[in-house]
Amino acid sequence: MARGGGGGGGGKAGSLKDKLDGNELDLSLCDLSEVPVRELAALPKATVLDLSCNNLISLPSDFCSLMHLVKLDLSKNRLQQLPLDFGRLVNLQHLDLLNNRLVTLPVSFAQLKVKLSVEIISHLLKTPLPEPSPPLCRSFLQNLKWLDLKDNPLDPVLAKVAGDCLDEKQCKQAAVRVLQHMKVIQSEQDQERQRKLQAEREMEKKREAEQRAREAQERELRKREKAEEKERRRREYDAQRAAKQEMEKKTKKETVQTRKPASSSRPPQLPRHKHSWSRSVLRVLLLVLLCILCTLAVCKLTELRHQPLCISVNTLYEDVVAAVQNHKALQNLLHQNSQQ
Repeated sequence: MARGGGGGGGGKAGSLKDKLDGNELDLSLCDLSEVPVRELAALPKATVLDLSCNNLISLPSDFCSLMHLVKLDLSKNRLQQLPLDFGRLVNLQHLDLLNNRLVTLPVSFAQLKVKLSVEIISHLLKTPLPEPSPPLCRSFLQNLKWLDLKDNPLDPVLAKVAGDCLDEKQCKQAAVRVLQHMKVIQSEQDQERQRKLQAEREMEKKREAEQRAREAQERELRKREKAEEKERRRREYDAQRAAKQEMEKKTKKETVQTRKPASSSRPPQLPRHKHSWSRSVLRVLLLVLLCILCTLAVCKLTELRHQPLCISVNTLYEDVVAAVQNHKALQNLLHQNSQQ
Protein backbone atom coordinates (compact mmCIF):
# COMPACT_ATOMS: atom_id res chain seq x y z
CA MET A 1 0.00 0.00 0.00
CA ALA A 2 1.52 3.36 -1.08
CA ARG A 3 1.56 6.25 1.38
CA GLY A 4 -0.17 9.67 1.02
CA GLY A 5 -3.41 10.84 -0.42
CA GLY A 6 -2.37 13.40 -3.02
CA GLY A 7 -1.31 11.18 -5.92
CA GLY A 8 -2.45 7.88 -7.23
CA GLY A 9 -4.74 7.96 -10.21
CA GLY A 10 -6.31 4.75 -11.44
CA GLY A 11 -3.71 2.34 -9.89
CA LYS A 12 -4.31 3.53 -6.31
CA ALA A 13 -8.09 3.58 -6.83
CA GLY A 14 -7.84 0.07 -8.08
CA SER A 15 -5.80 -1.04 -5.05
CA LEU A 16 -8.36 0.54 -2.67
CA LYS A 17 -11.17 -1.17 -4.54
CA ASP A 18 -9.40 -4.49 -4.00
CA LYS A 19 -9.50 -3.84 -0.23
CA LEU A 20 -13.24 -3.11 -0.31
CA ASP A 21 -15.30 -5.84 1.33
CA GLY A 22 -18.98 -5.07 0.77
CA ASN A 23 -19.35 -1.62 2.30
CA GLU A 24 -16.25 -1.90 4.52
CA LEU A 25 -12.83 -0.55 3.57
CA ASP A 26 -9.94 -1.50 5.89
CA LEU A 27 -6.89 0.78 5.63
CA SER A 28 -5.60 0.09 9.14
CA LEU A 29 -1.95 -0.72 9.76
CA CYS A 30 -0.95 0.74 6.37
CA ASP A 31 1.55 3.26 7.78
CA LEU A 32 -0.46 6.12 6.24
CA SER A 33 0.60 9.72 6.93
CA GLU A 34 -2.08 11.17 4.66
CA VAL A 35 -5.63 10.12 3.80
CA PRO A 36 -6.24 9.29 0.10
CA VAL A 37 -9.37 11.42 -0.05
CA ARG A 38 -9.66 11.51 -3.84
CA GLU A 39 -9.58 7.72 -4.14
CA LEU A 40 -12.02 7.33 -1.21
CA ALA A 41 -14.44 9.76 -2.85
CA ALA A 42 -14.48 7.46 -5.89
CA LEU A 43 -15.81 4.64 -3.66
CA PRO A 44 -19.16 5.90 -2.31
CA LYS A 45 -20.11 2.31 -1.37
CA ALA A 46 -17.39 2.32 1.32
CA THR A 47 -19.56 3.63 4.15
CA VAL A 48 -17.42 1.92 6.79
CA LEU A 49 -13.80 3.15 6.85
CA ASP A 50 -11.05 1.90 9.15
CA LEU A 51 -7.98 4.17 9.33
CA SER A 52 -6.76 3.02 12.73
CA CYS A 53 -3.15 2.33 13.66
CA ASN A 54 -1.55 4.71 11.15
CA ASN A 55 0.60 7.85 11.39
CA LEU A 56 -2.08 10.46 10.72
CA ILE A 57 -1.35 13.81 12.34
CA SER A 58 -4.21 15.72 10.71
CA LEU A 59 -7.06 15.23 8.26
CA PRO A 60 -7.16 17.27 5.04
CA SER A 61 -9.98 19.82 4.70
CA ASP A 62 -11.53 17.89 1.80
CA PHE A 63 -11.87 14.83 4.05
CA CYS A 64 -15.24 16.27 5.13
CA SER A 65 -16.50 15.80 1.57
CA LEU A 66 -16.75 12.05 2.30
CA MET A 67 -20.33 12.52 3.42
CA HIS A 68 -21.24 8.91 2.63
CA LEU A 69 -19.31 7.66 5.68
CA VAL A 70 -21.44 6.01 8.39
CA LYS A 71 -18.72 4.44 10.54
CA LEU A 72 -15.22 5.85 10.91
CA ASP A 73 -12.34 4.44 12.96
CA LEU A 74 -9.45 6.87 13.53
CA SER A 75 -8.14 5.29 16.71
CA LYS A 76 -4.45 4.97 17.55
CA ASN A 77 -3.17 7.76 15.32
CA ARG A 78 -1.53 11.06 16.24
CA LEU A 79 -4.39 13.40 15.39
CA GLN A 80 -4.07 16.76 17.14
CA GLN A 81 -7.27 18.29 15.80
CA LEU A 82 -10.20 17.58 13.49
CA PRO A 83 -11.15 19.77 10.50
CA LEU A 84 -13.29 22.76 11.42
CA ASP A 85 -16.14 21.59 9.15
CA PHE A 86 -16.10 18.02 10.50
CA GLY A 87 -19.84 18.41 11.06
CA ARG A 88 -20.40 18.02 7.31
CA LEU A 89 -20.19 14.25 7.82
CA VAL A 90 -23.91 14.28 8.56
CA ASN A 91 -24.39 10.53 8.00
CA LEU A 92 -21.73 9.56 10.53
CA GLN A 93 -23.13 7.34 13.33
CA HIS A 94 -20.06 5.63 14.76
CA LEU A 95 -16.80 7.48 15.47
CA ASP A 96 -13.76 5.99 17.21
CA LEU A 97 -11.09 8.53 18.25
CA LEU A 98 -9.38 6.35 20.86
CA ASN A 99 -5.74 7.11 21.69
CA ASN A 100 -5.02 10.30 19.73
CA ARG A 101 -3.75 13.73 20.78
CA LEU A 102 -7.02 15.64 20.68
CA VAL A 103 -7.60 18.41 23.19
CA THR A 104 -10.95 19.70 21.95
CA LEU A 105 -13.47 19.17 19.18
CA PRO A 106 -14.60 21.61 16.45
CA VAL A 107 -17.88 23.40 17.15
CA SER A 108 -19.33 21.95 13.95
CA PHE A 109 -19.26 18.59 15.75
CA ALA A 110 -22.69 19.58 17.10
CA GLN A 111 -24.14 19.11 13.58
CA LEU A 112 -23.78 15.29 13.77
CA LYS A 113 -27.32 14.73 14.96
CA VAL A 114 -30.81 13.31 14.37
CA LYS A 115 -33.91 13.91 16.41
CA LEU A 116 -34.11 12.12 19.77
CA SER A 117 -36.93 12.51 22.29
CA VAL A 118 -36.42 13.54 25.90
CA GLU A 119 -37.37 10.08 27.06
CA ILE A 120 -34.68 8.41 24.96
CA ILE A 121 -32.07 10.88 26.11
CA SER A 122 -33.02 10.37 29.75
CA HIS A 123 -32.89 6.61 29.29
CA LEU A 124 -29.42 6.79 27.74
CA LEU A 125 -28.09 9.21 30.34
CA LYS A 126 -29.91 7.54 33.24
CA THR A 127 -30.61 11.09 34.54
CA PRO A 128 -34.00 12.75 34.00
CA LEU A 129 -33.99 16.23 32.47
CA PRO A 130 -35.45 19.06 34.59
CA GLU A 131 -39.06 20.06 34.06
CA PRO A 132 -40.08 22.13 32.32
CA SER A 133 -37.18 21.61 29.89
CA PRO A 134 -36.30 24.37 27.44
CA PRO A 135 -37.33 23.71 23.82
CA LEU A 136 -33.68 23.13 22.96
CA CYS A 137 -33.48 20.27 25.49
CA ARG A 138 -36.83 18.65 24.77
CA SER A 139 -35.49 17.11 21.60
CA PHE A 140 -32.49 17.40 19.32
CA LEU A 141 -31.07 15.79 16.21
CA GLN A 142 -28.52 13.06 16.73
CA ASN A 143 -26.91 11.15 13.93
CA LEU A 144 -23.82 10.23 15.91
CA LYS A 145 -24.80 7.31 18.14
CA TRP A 146 -21.41 5.96 19.26
CA LEU A 147 -18.31 7.91 20.30
CA ASP A 148 -15.04 6.93 21.94
CA LEU A 149 -12.68 9.70 23.14
CA LYS A 150 -10.60 7.71 25.64
CA ASP A 151 -6.85 8.19 25.92
CA ASN A 152 -6.83 11.74 24.54
CA PRO A 153 -5.44 14.80 26.37
CA LEU A 154 -8.91 16.31 26.36
CA ASP A 155 -9.87 19.60 27.94
CA PRO A 156 -11.00 18.76 31.49
CA VAL A 157 -14.56 19.94 30.87
CA LEU A 158 -14.87 17.94 27.67
CA ALA A 159 -13.28 14.89 29.29
CA LYS A 160 -15.81 15.04 32.13
CA VAL A 161 -18.70 15.38 29.67
CA ALA A 162 -17.51 12.47 27.51
CA GLY A 163 -16.90 10.09 30.42
CA ASP A 164 -15.74 6.51 29.84
CA CYS A 165 -16.40 4.33 26.81
CA LEU A 166 -15.87 0.86 28.25
CA ASP A 167 -18.98 -0.72 26.73
CA GLU A 168 -21.65 -0.06 24.12
CA LYS A 169 -23.89 1.77 26.54
CA GLN A 170 -21.19 4.14 27.79
CA CYS A 171 -20.08 4.96 24.24
CA LYS A 172 -23.68 5.80 23.29
CA GLN A 173 -24.00 7.98 26.35
CA ALA A 174 -20.73 9.70 25.44
CA ALA A 175 -22.12 10.51 22.00
CA VAL A 176 -25.27 12.06 23.50
CA ARG A 177 -23.38 14.05 26.16
CA VAL A 178 -20.72 15.34 23.80
CA LEU A 179 -23.28 16.40 21.21
CA GLN A 180 -25.26 18.23 23.86
CA HIS A 181 -22.10 19.86 25.16
CA MET A 182 -20.99 20.93 21.68
CA LYS A 183 -24.48 22.24 20.97
CA VAL A 184 -24.27 24.44 24.07
CA ILE A 185 -20.82 25.65 23.02
CA GLN A 186 -22.10 26.36 19.53
CA SER A 187 -25.06 28.29 20.93
CA GLU A 188 -22.78 30.29 23.25
CA GLN A 189 -20.41 31.06 20.41
CA ASP A 190 -23.32 32.11 18.21
CA GLN A 191 -24.58 34.37 20.96
CA GLU A 192 -21.11 35.77 21.53
CA ARG A 193 -20.72 36.29 17.81
CA GLN A 194 -24.07 38.08 17.74
CA ARG A 195 -23.06 40.22 20.70
CA LYS A 196 -19.78 41.12 19.02
CA LEU A 197 -21.60 41.84 15.78
CA GLN A 198 -24.11 44.01 17.63
CA ALA A 199 -21.30 45.75 19.51
CA GLU A 200 -19.47 46.34 16.23
CA ARG A 201 -22.65 47.74 14.69
CA GLU A 202 -23.18 50.00 17.68
CA MET A 203 -19.55 51.07 17.53
CA GLU A 204 -19.86 51.72 13.80
CA LYS A 205 -23.00 53.77 14.39
CA LYS A 206 -21.19 55.68 17.12
CA ARG A 207 -18.21 56.30 14.83
CA GLU A 208 -20.52 57.45 12.06
CA ALA A 209 -22.36 59.76 14.46
CA GLU A 210 -19.05 61.16 15.71
CA GLN A 211 -17.86 61.58 12.14
CA ARG A 212 -21.06 63.41 11.21
CA ALA A 213 -20.69 65.60 14.30
CA ARG A 214 -17.07 66.39 13.40
CA GLU A 215 -18.03 67.20 9.83
CA ALA A 216 -20.87 69.44 11.01
CA GLN A 217 -18.50 71.17 13.45
CA GLU A 218 -15.92 71.65 10.71
CA ARG A 219 -18.57 73.06 8.36
CA GLU A 220 -19.74 75.45 11.07
CA LEU A 221 -16.15 76.49 11.78
CA ARG A 222 -15.46 77.10 8.08
CA LYS A 223 -18.69 79.07 7.82
CA ARG A 224 -17.76 81.19 10.85
CA GLU A 225 -14.24 81.80 9.54
CA LYS A 226 -15.64 82.78 6.15
CA ALA A 227 -18.08 85.23 7.77
CA GLU A 228 -15.28 86.70 9.92
CA GLU A 229 -13.04 87.08 6.88
CA LYS A 230 -15.84 88.78 4.98
CA GLU A 231 -16.50 91.15 7.89
CA ARG A 232 -12.79 91.97 8.18
CA ARG A 233 -12.56 92.78 4.47
CA ARG A 234 -15.72 94.91 4.68
CA ARG A 235 -14.25 96.91 7.58
CA GLU A 236 -11.01 97.42 5.66
CA TYR A 237 -12.97 98.58 2.62
CA ASP A 238 -15.02 101.02 4.72
CA ALA A 239 -11.86 102.32 6.39
CA GLN A 240 -10.12 102.85 3.03
CA ARG A 241 -13.18 104.56 1.61
CA ALA A 242 -13.50 106.85 4.64
CA ALA A 243 -9.79 107.72 4.44
CA LYS A 244 -10.11 108.50 0.75
CA GLN A 245 -13.12 110.75 1.33
CA GLU A 246 -11.35 112.50 4.16
CA MET A 247 -8.31 113.09 1.93
CA GLU A 248 -10.53 114.50 -0.84
CA LYS A 249 -12.26 116.86 1.62
CA LYS A 250 -8.90 118.02 2.98
CA THR A 251 -7.51 118.63 -0.52
CA LYS A 252 -10.65 120.55 -1.55
CA LYS A 253 -10.51 122.68 1.60
CA GLU A 254 -6.85 123.52 1.03
CA THR A 255 -7.62 124.50 -2.58
CA VAL A 256 -10.44 126.79 -1.50
CA GLN A 257 -8.29 128.40 1.17
CA THR A 258 -5.49 128.95 -1.34
CA ARG A 259 -7.75 130.73 -3.88
CA LYS A 260 -9.71 132.87 -1.40
CA PRO A 261 -7.05 135.61 -0.61
CA ALA A 262 -6.34 136.26 -4.29
CA SER A 263 -10.01 136.66 -5.13
CA SER A 264 -10.60 139.11 -2.23
CA SER A 265 -7.63 141.46 -3.10
CA ARG A 266 -8.55 142.18 -6.73
CA PRO A 267 -11.47 141.69 -9.09
CA PRO A 268 -11.46 138.66 -11.26
CA GLN A 269 -9.39 139.10 -14.37
CA LEU A 270 -9.48 137.48 -17.69
CA PRO A 271 -6.88 134.93 -18.40
CA ARG A 272 -3.48 136.33 -19.22
CA HIS A 273 -3.47 135.25 -22.82
CA LYS A 274 -6.91 136.77 -23.49
CA HIS A 275 -5.92 140.07 -21.75
CA SER A 276 -2.69 140.37 -23.75
CA TRP A 277 -4.51 139.75 -27.05
CA SER A 278 -7.19 142.37 -26.42
CA ARG A 279 -4.58 144.92 -25.34
CA SER A 280 -2.58 144.34 -28.54
CA VAL A 281 -5.68 144.80 -30.68
CA LEU A 282 -6.54 148.02 -28.84
CA ARG A 283 -3.03 149.35 -29.39
CA VAL A 284 -3.21 148.59 -33.11
CA LEU A 285 -6.58 150.32 -33.41
CA LEU A 286 -5.30 153.40 -31.56
CA LEU A 287 -2.22 153.47 -33.75
CA VAL A 288 -4.34 153.26 -36.91
CA LEU A 289 -6.66 156.00 -35.64
CA LEU A 290 -3.67 158.21 -34.78
CA CYS A 291 -2.24 157.69 -38.25
CA ILE A 292 -5.55 158.62 -39.84
CA LEU A 293 -5.83 161.77 -37.70
CA CYS A 294 -2.26 162.76 -38.49
CA THR A 295 -2.87 162.20 -42.20
CA LEU A 296 -6.06 164.30 -42.08
CA ALA A 297 -4.25 167.04 -40.17
CA VAL A 298 -1.41 167.12 -42.65
CA CYS A 299 -3.74 167.08 -45.64
CA LYS A 300 -5.97 169.84 -44.17
CA LEU A 301 -3.57 172.15 -42.53
CA THR A 302 -0.37 171.99 -44.58
CA GLU A 303 0.57 172.92 -48.08
CA LEU A 304 0.39 169.23 -49.00
CA ARG A 305 -3.38 169.35 -49.33
CA HIS A 306 -2.95 169.94 -53.09
CA GLN A 307 -1.05 166.70 -53.50
CA PRO A 308 -2.92 163.88 -55.19
CA LEU A 309 -2.75 161.68 -52.07
CA CYS A 310 -4.12 164.39 -49.86
CA ILE A 311 -6.84 165.22 -52.40
CA SER A 312 -7.96 161.61 -52.24
CA VAL A 313 -7.83 161.60 -48.45
CA ASN A 314 -9.80 164.88 -48.23
CA THR A 315 -12.37 163.60 -50.70
CA LEU A 316 -12.73 160.35 -48.70
CA TYR A 317 -13.05 162.38 -45.51
CA GLU A 318 -15.75 164.59 -46.97
CA ASP A 319 -17.64 161.54 -48.28
CA VAL A 320 -17.50 159.91 -44.86
CA VAL A 321 -18.72 163.08 -43.17
CA ALA A 322 -21.56 163.42 -45.66
CA ALA A 323 -22.48 159.76 -45.15
CA VAL A 324 -22.53 160.26 -41.43
CA GLN A 325 -24.70 163.34 -41.77
CA ASN A 326 -27.05 161.55 -44.14
CA HIS A 327 -27.19 158.69 -41.66
CA LYS A 328 -28.11 161.09 -38.86
CA ALA A 329 -30.74 162.78 -41.04
CA LEU A 330 -32.15 159.34 -41.91
CA GLN A 331 -32.26 158.40 -38.25
CA ASN A 332 -34.09 161.63 -37.41
CA LEU A 333 -36.55 161.04 -40.23
CA LEU A 334 -37.18 157.51 -39.11
CA HIS A 335 -37.57 158.66 -35.55
CA GLN A 336 -40.14 161.24 -36.61
CA ASN A 337 -42.02 158.71 -38.69
CA SER A 338 -42.06 156.29 -35.80
CA GLN A 339 -43.42 158.97 -33.50
CA GLN A 340 -46.19 159.83 -36.03
